[in-house]
Amino acid sequence: MFAECVSLRPSRYPGRGRELAEVYDAVMEYFERMHAGAVEIFRGLTPEDLQEKCTLPSGSQIAVWRWLRAMVEHEVHHRGQIFIDLGMLGVKTPALYGLTSEEVKARSQSK
Repeated sequence: MFAECVSLRPSRYPGRGRELAEVYDAVMEYFERMHAGAVEIFRGLTPEDLQEKCTLPSGSQIAVWRWLRAMVEHEVHHRGQIFIDLGMLGVKTPALYGLTSEEVKARSQSK
């Protein structure tokens, strides 16, 4: 959806149901294919392209660079949701930036 919009094409978002991919290998293949296509589009953007206005699925328009920033914010939001869900299930989550908050605290100097 994000890549189509920055290409100045209408969104063709198919949803997120099992009809797209049902088993693990199919899900991963679908993800890899969609990711590769999006990266190809993003790599082709020029500085001039970033200033163009793209039309969002809502019909509103926004500068391409702002839509790309929104994409990153969207992914951060979902990563946060996953970390919260895993924490509520008691699953240890990986450190985002090399150390957990507990490890940073343990390595910090006290006053």
